[in-house]
Amino acid sequence: MILKLFLLRLLCLAAALCLSTQSSASEQRIYRDHKMSEDSLTVQTSEGEVTLTPVGPSALSVHYRRKGLKQLPSFALTPNPAIRPKATLEQQGDKLAYRTGSLTAVIHKSPFRIEYLRGEEQILSEESGFFSTETLRGFRFALSPEEKLLGGGERVLGMDRRGQRLPLYNRAHYGYTTESNQMYFSLPAVLSSNKYILLFDNSATGTLDLGANEEDVLQFEAVAGRTAYIVVAGETYPQLLENYVSTTGKQPLPPRWALGNFASRFGYHSEAEVRATVDKFAEEDFPLDALVLDLYWFGPDIKGHMGNLAWDKEAFPEPEKMMADLKARGINTILVTEPFVLSTSERWQEAVAQNALAKNLAGEPKRFDFYFGNTGLIDVFSEEGRNWFWNIYDGLLEQGVSGWWGDLGEPEVHPADTVHAIGMADEVHNAYGHAWAQLLHQRQTAKYPERRPFIMMRAGFAGSQRYGMIPWTGDVAREWGGLQPQVELALSMGLLGFGYTHSDLGGFAGGEKFDRELYIRWLQYGVFQPVYRPHAQEHIASEPVFHDRRTRDILREYVKLRYRLLPYNYTLAFENSQTGMPLMRPLFFENETDLSLLDYKDAYLWGKDFLVAPVVEADVDEVAVKLPGGTWFDYWTDEQHSGDQALVEVDLKTIPVLVRAGAIISTIDEIHSSRDYSSKNLTLDYYAHETAANSERYVYEDDGATAQAFEKGKYEKLYFSAQRKQQGLTFNFKREGEGYTGMPESRAVTLKIHNWQQAPAQLAINGESLPIFNSEKEFNRASRGAWYHKRNQMLRVKFDWHQDLLDLAFKNP
Repeated sequence: MILKLFLLRLLCLAAALCLSTQSSASEQRIYRDHKMSEDSLTVQTSEGEVTLTPVGPSALSVHYRRKGLKQLPSFALTPNPAIRPKATLEQQGDKLAYRTGSLTAVIHKSPFRIEYLRGEEQILSEESGFFSTETLRGFRFALSPEEKLLGGGERVLGMDRRGQRLPLYNRAHYGYTTESNQMYFSLPAVLSSNKYILLFDNSATGTLDLGANEEDVLQFEAVAGRTAYIVVAGETYPQLLENYVSTTGKQPLPPRWALGNFASRFGYHSEAEVRATVDKFAEEDFPLDALVLDLYWFGPDIKGHMGNLAWDKEAFPEPEKMMADLKARGINTILVTEPFVLSTSERWQEAVAQNALAKNLAGEPKRFDFYFGNTGLIDVFSEEGRNWFWNIYDGLLEQGVSGWWGDLGEPEVHPADTVHAIGMADEVHNAYGHAWAQLLHQRQTAKYPERRPFIMMRAGFAGSQRYGMIPWTGDVAREWGGLQPQVELALSMGLLGFGYTHSDLGGFAGGEKFDRELYIRWLQYGVFQPVYRPHAQEHIASEPVFHDRRTRDILREYVKLRYRLLPYNYTLAFENSQTGMPLMRPLFFENETDLSLLDYKDAYLWGKDFLVAPVVEADVDEVAVKLPGGTWFDYWTDEQHSGDQALVEVDLKTIPVLVRAGAIISTIDEIHSSRDYSSKNLTLDYYAHETAANSERYVYEDDGATAQAFEKGKYEKLYFSAQRKQQGLTFNFKREGEGYTGMPESRAVTLKIHNWQQAPAQLAINGESLPIFNSEKEFNRASRGAWYHKRNQMLRVKFDWHQDLLDLAFKNP
């Protein structure tokens, strides 16, 4: 009996010791003291210190520190914020209220707990808050009953991820279709229907449990890493996103050619094949801005050459001349690079000698086998690794390379016993692609400050957008199931700062034979997504120019439409660089009261004025599209739709594309490359409707290449506004900015007024009458004037606009 009592006491003592090491129950943590500084608030507790730092508009970083617990630097926070927000502190009895912007952290002293208010409304609260065991560390938050949680990075699970347990480990998912819990680009962050973003600033291997194990608890777990999180609040979803990117960094404006058409496949084997492909685009009258070279540029085979990172001169005998010739045709060369250096590659000994590779536990270069061969991994966290890698990139830039494609950057294979300069593989795995993009962006902009980098990568971390990272959704299956999740993936990433997320158009992996309908539908959707890049395994051509005449004829018009829309699309890119608004936007941004729209992923807003619903099934002749409110016009037919839903008829030549009533859509004439871009001839399509009495839009213009053109004043903004009045319609035109090299001195404007019921009785510019023609023939011959197309209910007006203010007035009969 005595022995049994003794053993029972030992068990109780062991349980108590176990609980003390976990140290996370809120009743065990109490407030001791606090200290307010100009930049932060530090609270001493019974278990260590907690520092709250304002890091953006209505944003706080909360860092729990305990003695002996290793910390890593923040990867998520922008290192040099434009403005350092201030905060105030108020004592409220047994609580502290720490306020920045509209966000208040209410610190309960005993038991210690932090809750967050937007104004007076609670939006988030720690449950037991921080926890740490010998093998796990993380945080627990309480969830409200009806709360929806979006984000978490690339997943195919539906927009609302509540109830899911999400692995936080960037990992390739080859040939995915309609379901994936773990993919190339995980993000330890969620956007809540309560209008907050919660980001865990920890790059280690972990899990994000969104009410899966306990329905009212959000739990973040990681095997190591920084014990910090960031809370961002906003009054609206767009404001919330803007506050978030002000905290984690804004995506710089890419070069304009990034919005053009790409030739890409796995892959072009030789210079001769490159030149023949480019010639085929020209022969078939397809505009082209970039050509992407996959791994054959540095070796003749898939395996055995990764890490050479130098031209295979057998296949590419004159790469500098080839790239110069392409550039003369307005085509930019993009090279794939990977972070692996095979032990069979030509640079292995050089990489070892220059200490560029991650180590094993014995301090030697870590070697391991994967699909491409026996390899080492460049340590992008070490100065030696960064220097060695950058010197290669710099040499290629000098040869004429225009952009980078960083592949396999999860990294695709990353043994846990790999030692990096700042920690083990599992501590930094999810930040590897982030550090790689940072290296490229910072080094390139330091040496070439006038150039905008192009950096396309498959994996990264929260905040990678500030280094210009353009993600794609990986090796998607070439089937309908691969097309179906692409809107969900792009929208989910865009909610957390990655507004250029796009897919391999047409699908990448597999496919036994060419599916014309699938291919056409995917490339039609591509016109209204951030990067137009068909890419696939080469047994079926990824480029439209190599397919049958009907396919070419349909897609030629879509690619040309993409180029005509460059003023609109480039303005979306500019807005993203200023506010973080993604180019593809969910419908709930438009109607925040309809919570059902948070789950909707069948259609999206392309900027402010287009609503697009890709066709993602075969043999479809009608598509039901949810509407966020208001009146919308069919872009192809001008048919009007309003209410909660539109039934849109389609054939193989069309997908549902709707335009908002009151929109003013800007387009240019046809061009063959964005190098030839000019808004000298500018067309404005105005969609008149009685529900949109006042409209204002603008177009952002610069030279398309100069870094920070807007900040330097080297830009022009063209503003257009329309006011419907009982007696007619008035347009106002104005501009701002100091201008840019190549800016038109004047513009020939064609204004198309859709849904207009009658010809005007009078028409004047700045008080001077314009002629109104009775026939289209007369109108086409004239340089200025108007013509009304009665059957189409469209009024067309032509005039010249110099840099002065301009008023255009219509009077009804």
